[in-house]
Amino acid sequence: MAKRTLVIGVDSGTQSTKALVVDARDGRVLGSGSAAYGLLPSPIPGSKEQHPSTWTQALIKACKAALVESKANSSEVVALSVSGQQHGFVPLDRDGHVIRPAKLWCDTSTTAECAELESALGGPKAVIKATGNAMLPGFTAPKILWLRKNEPDHYARLATVLLPHDFLNHWLTGMATMEYGDASGTALFDVRRRRWSEAVARAIDPDLLGKLPTVSPSDRPAGRLRKEAARALGLPEGLLVAAGGGDNMMGAIGTGNTRPGVVTASFGTSGTIYACSDKPVVDPSGEIAAFCDSTNRWLPLLCTMNVTVATEMVRASLGLDHAAYEKTAAKAPPGSDGLLLVPYLEGERTPNVPDGTGVFIGVRPGVHDAAHQARAAMEGVTLGMNYGLRRLAQLGVKATQVRATGGGARSRLWRQIMADVFDAEVVTLKVAEGAAFGAALQALWCWRREAGDAVSIESITDAMVRLNTAETTEPGKAVATYREMQSLQDAAGLALRPVFKAHRALVSR
Repeated sequence: MAKRTLVIGVDSGTQSTKALVVDARDGRVLGSGSAAYGLLPSPIPGSKEQHPSTWTQALIKACKAALVESKANSSEVVALSVSGQQHGFVPLDRDGHVIRPAKLWCDTSTTAECAELESALGGPKAVIKATGNAMLPGFTAPKILWLRKNEPDHYARLATVLLPHDFLNHWLTGMATMEYGDASGTALFDVRRRRWSEAVARAIDPDLLGKLPTVSPSDRPAGRLRKEAARALGLPEGLLVAAGGGDNMMGAIGTGNTRPGVVTASFGTSGTIYACSDKPVVDPSGEIAAFCDSTNRWLPLLCTMNVTVATEMVRASLGLDHAAYEKTAAKAPPGSDGLLLVPYLEGERTPNVPDGTGVFIGVRPGVHDAAHQARAAMEGVTLGMNYGLRRLAQLGVKATQVRATGGGARSRLWRQIMADVFDAEVVTLKVAEGAAFGAALQALWCWRREAGDAVSIESITDAMVRLNTAETTEPGKAVATYREMQSLQDAAGLALRPVFKAHRALVSR
């Protein structure tokens, strides 16, 4: 067999790590591997943590499995790139050791710290002026202040602030770096100027700027594979490790969302919708995140914290496998006869309701069955995502086609619900693992540019990202029904906010 040129894309997520081995000539996925894990138990309401060592072990396992499946010779691999869950806070000491478990994107225990930072900076508008983004509990900045206030002994050891994908790059290369895309999700980064915000850093700690890594463009390497990591992975020492990025930024590349006009929707544990822009898209209300992407452009993005976490909870309570769940949900009509889920199970980011819980509205004897509950869960989380999609449209980013990824995109019924709720064509991709595939394509881009080839990321994605045309779904007759349900969910979510706050106080006693 002739020697191939291969790249590896890794996606380190909240529930598992996935790795793909991709042929650099045509974008074919030759092998895949995965490793699952969970959260650490915590008595603190809203706390969501994992130990970073979990990610390194999962990366090793997933990469080795992908290499075995691809029948790859290690000498064929030319580059590797890592996608990671955004916003997590990995604190390292001066020796590069992890000080404590990482607080994750879905951690909502930092509401007080958000309010404190917002006040110190002069209010919500001042925060958006400084960074382009609101100060939200999921972001990294309030997690750093939380550590300083609640674990001063740990904070005293803090030497370097990293995000989850940066930590894996550090393990791979020994270098502490960040790139524009993931850095923009910290609430410490001025997205307009693509540099750290001194004002926010000083509000946390006058010495914090010295603990933040150098930020570099997204087409540059993070470093080269160090000896110990190479041995653990079975790959060549000195292998190019690309900058990588946040999972949404890598998902954009993996779905061909590398030029204005394309919108991607990811239906995973959380839900994200994002687009590519040649300029910053800053939302004065702070509901849409004004992120940078990992192609040296910008990525206006909305995030909802509850998508498959809600459908999986309902599925488990009904005792159904995934096929049976979809079949059961299909028995209920569009709109679920008025049964409506407000899906703020883990708190919510868009809209910003950190104290939120899940609420079913319209519960009555005629809809208190498996079919209505199953469909209402699918509809409720999709309506929740559409709240942000409509806000994107108000900012000038309009969707005529939505590229759907994640577990929800595998369901035919759910794709029709998406098309009807979004009132837009929904398409899927040949490679379903958008973030891992995007990481592989970024690795290829970085490798070729390091070799002196001035190739664009768009030319790579145009050639290698392929639509699964058999699953294309158009809006149908239920568009009007979902428009009415959307108004009800918006009104209910707003009216319930004082109730959510009171409920959080009750259960926190």
